[in-house]
Amino acid sequence: MWLIRNVHVVDPAQSLDEVCDVRFDRTIIDIRPSSSGFPEDKGREGLRTFDAEGKYLFPGLVDAHVHLREPGREDKEDIASGARAAVRGGFTSIMAMANTTPAIDTRGQVEFVLRRGRQAGGARVYPAAALTKGRAGTELVEMVELKRSGAIAFSDDGNGIQQAETMRLALQYAQLTGCPIIAHCEDDSLAARGVMRRGQHSARLGMVGIPAAAESVMVARDILLAKENGGKVHFAHLSTAESIELIRRGKAWGLDLTAEVNPHHLIFCDSDVDLVRTEYKVNPPLPSAEDRDALLAALLDGTIDMLATDHAPHTWEEKNCPFPEAPFGINALETALAAVWTYLVHPGKLPKETLIRSWSWNPARRFNLPGGSLKPGQPADLILFDPQHEEVIGEGIWLSKATNTPFWGQRLRGFAVAAWIDGKIMATRREDLTVDGRC
Repeated sequence: MWLIRNVHVVDPAQSLDEVCDVRFDRTIIDIRPSSSGFPEDKGREGLRTFDAEGKYLFPGLVDAHVHLREPGREDKEDIASGARAAVRGGFTSIMAMANTTPAIDTRGQVEFVLRRGRQAGGARVYPAAALTKGRAGTELVEMVELKRSGAIAFSDDGNGIQQAETMRLALQYAQLTGCPIIAHCEDDSLAARGVMRRGQHSARLGMVGIPAAAESVMVARDILLAKENGGKVHFAHLSTAESIELIRRGKAWGLDLTAEVNPHHLIFCDSDVDLVRTEYKVNPPLPSAEDRDALLAALLDGTIDMLATDHAPHTWEEKNCPFPEAPFGINALETALAAVWTYLVHPGKLPKETLIRSWSWNPARRFNLPGGSLKPGQPADLILFDPQHEEVIGEGIWLSKATNTPFWGQRLRGFAVAAWIDGKIMATRREDLTVDGRC
C-alpha cells in the first residue's frame, strides 16, 4: 500500500485541485486534505510513504492515438518499446492504431495486440481495429466479432474513407458494437501530393501544399452522415478553424461527436517548416498561425474534447532525406506532456485542469476505459508530476526506438517522475523518487 503526503492533487472528474494525502493499493482508497491526513496509518506495516511537497498527482494520462508499428515495422517501434516509452511520458493507457502490416482487421490481430501489450510491462495497450479490410476503404470488417475480441474503436487512420457510402454503412454497423468510429478526415483528391499546409509559406519554400479544405470537407461529410444515420464519431487530429466550426455545429445538433488535437498542432505552425527539418512533416500538416490559435481556443472552450499525441515513430534513415520524400509523423510519447507544459501550461495559455481533463478523464470516458480519475475505487493509475524538473531531450534515457521529434536537443520543463498502473510503481525517473523519504 502507498501513502503520498502533501501532494497537489488535480482531478477534474472530482473538481479536485488541492494539496492532499492519497492512499492507494491496486485501487484508490482515499484522498484527504493534508491538514487532516491519515494519522491512523502511522507505522502501519507494509505501508510505503513519502512526501511529495511541490509536486502534482494526476490521473494517469490516456492517449487515444498512438502508432506502435507492430506487426510489420518493428524497426520503427514495437508494442513493448512503445508501451514503456508511454509510461516514461506519463501515459498509463494508450490506444494502438490499426495501420500496421498487416492491418489490425481480424480477431487474431486484435488478440495479438492485447497479448503483446500485457507482456510489455508498460502502459495498458488497447487496440483500435481497422474500419475496412486491409484499410482499403471498401469492405467493412466484422465489427461485432472484433469488438468481442477486444477492439475499443474502429479506424482506418492514415487513410481517409473516400467513399461516402462506405462511411454511411460503417456508422450504421458500428452502432451494434457501441464503439466510436475514429475519422481520419482527408480528401485524397484535394491532398494529392502535398507535403505541408498550402499557403504563403509552402509557396515560399516551393513545396506542394495541402489545402485546409482537404480536411474540412471530410469533416462536414461525416457530420452530415452522422446526423442522418446516428453513431459515434471521434475526429482525429483536427488542424483547421473550419473543422472546428463544423464540430461546433454538429454538437449543437446533439450528435454524438468528439474531437482531438495533437500537441504539435498547438505549438508549431507552417512558418516553422523548412527544407531540412523533416520532423515537422506531419499529416495533417502543421496549421497556419490563425488555425493554431483557433485550435487552442477550441480546446479551452470544450469544442475539442481531448489531446492525443498521434505518436508516429520512423527510422532515422526514413526521415534523413529531402522534405518531400520523408514520411509523415512525429515521435511524441516521451515529449508530449513536457512540451505542452513548457509551451502552453507554464506560460499561462492552458490551465492544468484543462490539460488533465483533456488527456485523462475525457478519453477514458469516450472509449469506455478504466482510469481517468482518482475517485475511490478506481484503478490506481496515476502519475507524480514535477513542474520544475527539466531535461534536454536526447541527453538522458530514451525508450522509443525512433527519435523523429522536433524537440530533440531542446530543454523542456515539467515531467512525470513516477507512474503507477494498478498500484504497481513504474518508475520513470527513479532518481527523483525516494520511498519513505522525500522525492
